[in-house]
Amino acid sequence: MPKMKTKRGAAKRFIVRGSGSIKRGHAFKRHILTKRTTKNKRQLRGTTEIHKSDVAAAKTLLPYA
Repeated sequence: MPKMKTKRGAAKRFIVRGSGSIKRGHAFKRHILTKRTTKNKRQLRGTTEIHKSDVAAAKTLLPYA
């Protein structure tokens, strides 16, 4: 049986913590930011945990994480 491959797009987007939870970056922070408020841009900083309904899908994309 060959090794399972990790989906590289998912590996670049998600980081699995030691506890097993998965963190992600915020979307909508790349370009066309002039129309966004300062508050909105500030709240998009940093990382957050992925939603519990998406955890199973993310784990299948990262078989060894």
